[in-house]
Amino acid sequence: MTFSKPPAAPPTHPAPPVPLAALLGRRELGLRLLAGPDDVALHWVHTSEMADPYPYLLGGELLLTAGVQLADPARYVERVVEAGAAALGFGVTPVYDTVPVELVEACVRHGLPLIEVPPRTPFTAVARALWRLMAEARLYELRRVTEAQQSLATAAARPAPVPAVLGALASRLGGRAVLYGADGTESAAAGRELPAEAARALADLAGVVGPRPGGPASASGEGGGLRLAAYALGGGDGLTLGVATERRDPGDHPVTGVAVVLLSLLTAPRGAADVSARDGALT
Repeated sequence: MTFSKPPAAPPTHPAPPVPLAALLGRRELGLRLLAGPDDVALHWVHTSEMADPYPYLLGGELLLTAGVQLADPARYVERVVEAGAAALGFGVTPVYDTVPVELVEACVRHGLPLIEVPPRTPFTAVARALWRLMAEARLYELRRVTEAQQSLATAAARPAPVPAVLGALASRLGGRAVLYGADGTESAAAGRELPAEAARALADLAGVVGPRPGGPASASGEGGGLRLAAYALGGGDGLTLGVATERRDPGDHPVTGVAVVLLSLLTAPRGAADVSARDGALT
């Protein structure tokens, strides 16, 4: 008997995911990759000896098993993949002396990373190592976000704050930051130049967001091989921030959020006398 569950939004985790390669790099564990890529992201770790673990998985796990009820390796791997697990860890002994060939072949067919857990390494040691790596990644992200927020605040206090904030944001994200006017033209920009396709896609994305009733405050997408995002500023003039990066890291969203707040404050006219001040901030 098999179970089905309706598609759900991916669960969130308090710590950033860890690449499988980082866990494989812990030599004291003695893990060995038998199939699949080593660059998948691990969000959780779960141990199960159920014949069908599908109902008990959230997605993104490293699933650990000793194969106690492994009757049909091909079907087992199908269910693990359907559940969205990131990787499978198979512990040799006491049930199997080696990882079953059928299991390896099934993982190869589905592109599911399969790691061999040696007899001397308990599953709890694997789980503990993964949680430690996640804690280290979380600490790194917190430091990165804090430093980025400080650099953005410093940029906002400079004589030409808007270009300075855009420059600080582009530098921190390793991409390009563009301020679009209400008519879709670039008011200011910083960072490396974009390929034509990516530039057009970012401008189109910026046109999707805005202060109009019912319009989204932000949008994301891809174009020209880059990750794109656009955010409506809260100044009331229809300005939009566009960001293009090669990848999207967990700390990018809060960093960009700070930039959106700062740019909204810097570009918001609070009266006729402030219009010239706002224009001066843009140059």
